[in-house]
Amino acid sequence: MVDLISFSEAVEDSEKYSKRHLLIGNGFSIACRPDIFHYGSLFNEADFSRNPDLSLVFEALGTQDFEIAIRNLEAGAKLTPIYAPSHQDASIRMTEDAAALKEILLMTIAGNHPDVPGDIPDEQFWACRRFLSSFLGPNNDGQVYTLNYDLLLYWTLMHEGAPFDDPVQLSTNDGFGNDESDPNADYVVWQGETGAHSAKVHFLHGALHLFDAGNELQKFTWIRTNDRLIDQARAAIGDNKFPLFVAEGSSAQKKSKIRHNAYLYQGFKQLTANARQGRHCFFVHGHSLAANDDHILIRLGRGRFGKLYVSLFGDPRSDGNRQIIAKANQLAGLREDRYPMELAFYDAQTANVWG
Repeated sequence: MVDLISFSEAVEDSEKYSKRHLLIGNGFSIACRPDIFHYGSLFNEADFSRNPDLSLVFEALGTQDFEIAIRNLEAGAKLTPIYAPSHQDASIRMTEDAAALKEILLMTIAGNHPDVPGDIPDEQFWACRRFLSSFLGPNNDGQVYTLNYDLLLYWTLMHEGAPFDDPVQLSTNDGFGNDESDPNADYVVWQGETGAHSAKVHFLHGALHLFDAGNELQKFTWIRTNDRLIDQARAAIGDNKFPLFVAEGSSAQKKSKIRHNAYLYQGFKQLTANARQGRHCFFVHGHSLAANDDHILIRLGRGRFGKLYVSLFGDPRSDGNRQIIAKANQLAGLREDRYPMELAFYDAQTANVWG
């Protein structure tokens, strides 16, 4: 049985470290909207019942990545007239299925996400900013890493005008800035590794507001468009821009995609670098420490920072929490003797992330 402390006690205990960093899991979003965020991946939520062949496409390609499936279908439709001219119907079917898959992706995104920031009360954003201030506030030069690809963290960081007497100031630099060739565009672009060194917020698995435009990574901004998420995504996908998020299931698959994308890999390197700082500490909130994120968790285990604070939701004796505790101890066991990692567990509900 572990000694469970409160979040405020964990923060107070962590004052002895020079910086505290935060790693966010799906529990962060579930606490805000348990009715729509309680899912594992967009792929698992997608409805392929009207297009049963699409499930076979993903299986044949060995992926759960929508972009890979769509691009392969579109490429196949173009190549079929060359290599199988007598099977024009196959080319037509692939074109139709690619279009259907785009719409399924859009509807799955919209069905599992609030449309606009206004769907969430100011009080909840204010509470979340209070929570984040322990990591991004004026008194702590830390960084926040999220494994979620929803927009709740992004919306919270942008929600600076909440009507409260005690506004919460946060560092919101995420490495994106104006496009030099089009500074008034509806989006901003990733500034590359040089600009990323000063970033404080990292979407380790991408996010639904980050779109791969081929020659650059664009971040669509709510402030500049006021468009609903579904409309924004439909316009982008119509221009052959796809939301950047790591949808594959296993740790190895996720790690492969991260290593092949400059933005994702830069965030991964930033986390690794901070994990190797002996005078830092890390908080993990709303994450089950499941093996499919071992590509991230092992970096914490093999780091040098002094202490890991892990949130537990509900009874510490539950099966799920016992697994989290065991995994945390396993990560601590990866340390070299000269860089031991202390563990502490805090009650997730006492963090009052959303009020």
